[in-house]
Amino acid sequence: MTTTADQQTSLADLAAALRTGEVTAVSQVAALADRLAGLSPAEHGFSHLALERAHDAAERADRVPPPQRGRLHGLLLPVKDLTHVEGMPTTFGSALRTRRAAATDTVAAELINQGAIIPGKSAAAELGLTIYTEPPGLPVPDNPLWPGRTPAGSSGGAAVIVARGLVPAAHASDGGGSIRVPAAATGIVGFKPSAPRLAAQGFLTTSLADTAFLHQLDPAPGRRRVGVLTQPLFFGTDVDEVMLTAVAGAADRLREAGHEVVEVSAYPGSEDTFAAFRTIFTAKLVGLPGPADGIVGWLRAHGRAVTRDRLVAAEKHADRLGPMLADHWGVDALLTPMTTTDPPPIGHFAALPPEENFLAQTRWSPWGSLFNVTGRAAVSLPWPVPGHPPVGVHLGALTLDDAALLHLAGELHR
Repeated sequence: MTTTADQQTSLADLAAALRTGEVTAVSQVAALADRLAGLSPAEHGFSHLALERAHDAAERADRVPPPQRGRLHGLLLPVKDLTHVEGMPTTFGSALRTRRAAATDTVAAELINQGAIIPGKSAAAELGLTIYTEPPGLPVPDNPLWPGRTPAGSSGGAAVIVARGLVPAAHASDGGGSIRVPAAATGIVGFKPSAPRLAAQGFLTTSLADTAFLHQLDPAPGRRRVGVLTQPLFFGTDVDEVMLTAVAGAADRLREAGHEVVEVSAYPGSEDTFAAFRTIFTAKLVGLPGPADGIVGWLRAHGRAVTRDRLVAAEKHADRLGPMLADHWGVDALLTPMTTTDPPPIGHFAALPPEENFLAQTRWSPWGSLFNVTGRAAVSLPWPVPGHPPVGVHLGALTLDDAALLHLAGELHR
């Protein structure tokens, strides 16, 4: 049997077929090679392809006796190009930062240990610092849903790979919306699991079922109270009508499913949250070596100006924020748009001076980083709007664990 990923109803089904030998790992690599034929790097979203290596790994995988096969046996999972895979180049989103990895990072090693095959690296924003993906000196991925426009970032390459149907899922990471904004921009699913101190590792997929499988979550049912917030946080800006229409439709769906849905407004002190986010985010760049231009240099300069007292205060704000918001709003989850507009053209953000660039990114997605600060799970889902490509609607947890949030999201993503 030579069934390929696009003939399977879910990753769980495909994984089961690979574990039993009904589907071969070699067939998956061959199918990916066929899908890649004729695509440019801008179209396919990979910063590095390793198909020959993947083929060799697939041949070895197919020789493993079925009882010894891992949970992800034979699944092709590209890794974001901020993560080392031994023997592959890591670009860190810049030609000038590229080096060959001497060892494999923990997140990629765990995928390999479970039997996954890494067919290459997905294009990423430089150091993962922006919500657009335009790596200096490297091909810029194009948005399959909106040709000529950004697929967002920093996991833009992963979003392109999945949205173009090359593989059903790809590794990604999220420190300020970097999984969820690309999902919204390309019409797929992006789940940020709960994680402390901003950054989380996850995946971009085409379905919540695939997300649940990859994260080993069993969605937990329950009647929830959901707050609807369409007012931008952090910075005042207009929200396009299509985004408001999508959120209104999602809110109606949740009401029909039996959940209590209420309107909420921005909370007092949201500017303190944005300041805390920027402090924690930029403080990580203090030790960044060598020259840094544009937005990266501007962010590093801010990080180097952060004092120990400011960082401690920001972390205390982050620790208190989740419980404070749950009490202030009195809801279990927050429903918002993922972005205020459709994706802008490639080059839009990079053409701006660094400070305006940073603020323009925040105005485009003024809700996502809230859940990096609280550390709670959040997910972007494609919502159909007549006469318009799917729009990303965003659900973030306030009192819910990851499994409960996935079940609530499942009420929207049938």
